Amino acid sequence: MTTTAQTVATKPTHRLYIVTGDGKNASWKEVAAAWQHRDGKGFNIVLDVLPIAGKLVMREAKDRAPKEQAQ
Repeated sequence: MTTTAQTVATKPTHRLYIVTGDGKNASWKEVAAAWQHRDGKGFNIVLDVLPIAGKLVMREAKDRAPKEQAQ
């Protein structure tokens, strides 16, 4: 069995957002970060909050993730 340090990169490779609403009225709030496993077959996900409604969206992480953005 490998440890977390052996399976994930230092910076998150993806960010997870809870999206409520549609189109220009959509509200995106970051709720988690994800690190892709070195073998490319999975992710470790760390939740900052536990969303109970809305759509969960995972996107590639940018250098600086927005706190909230509308799309």
